[in-house]
Amino acid sequence: MSQDRIEKHIVLNASIDRVWRAISDAEQFGKWFGVSFDGSFVIGTKVTGRIKPTIVDPEVAKMQKPHEGKPFTFQVERIEPMNLIMFRWHPFAVDSKVDYSKEPMTLIEFRLKAVGNQTELSLVESGFDSIPAERRAEAWRANEGGWTHQVKLIEKYLAMNVS
Repeated sequence: MSQDRIEKHIVLNASIDRVWRAISDAEQFGKWFGVSFDGSFVIGTKVTGRIKPTIVDPEVAKMQKPHEGKPFTFQVERIEPMNLIMFRWHPFAVDSKVDYSKEPMTLIEFRLKAVGNQTELSLVESGFDSIPAERRAEAWRANEGGWTHQVKLIEKYLAMNVS
């Protein structure tokens, strides 16, 4: 089995417009994901921020707490309103003693599809084969588990009916 990519799929009980706002608005994204961004998602730019525990799940927030305040960066690759948003990042870049800037980044795709009054969210992170061998398996394992939590977090966030 290849560990170059992680795929998650979930049908969310929310309109495509509502889900789009939750993944494309940096402030909303940060609330469920667990980061406080310094700016908006704009194609071709880097948006930075700091890890801040999620507001939607106390157990996940507790897991994020040890990383609170650590820097966080997304490179915004592509935005197709109501359909797709893509980011690049350095996966599992949590050791403050390591300079990850020389490493390749993985690509994260959030793709939406209307399913009646609901929305299917497909999430794919790919490019792990390009991560240095000494940390590739750990980064894949951490992010595979992380994305499992994140799809549940966006579902909980949407159910909270906040923005």
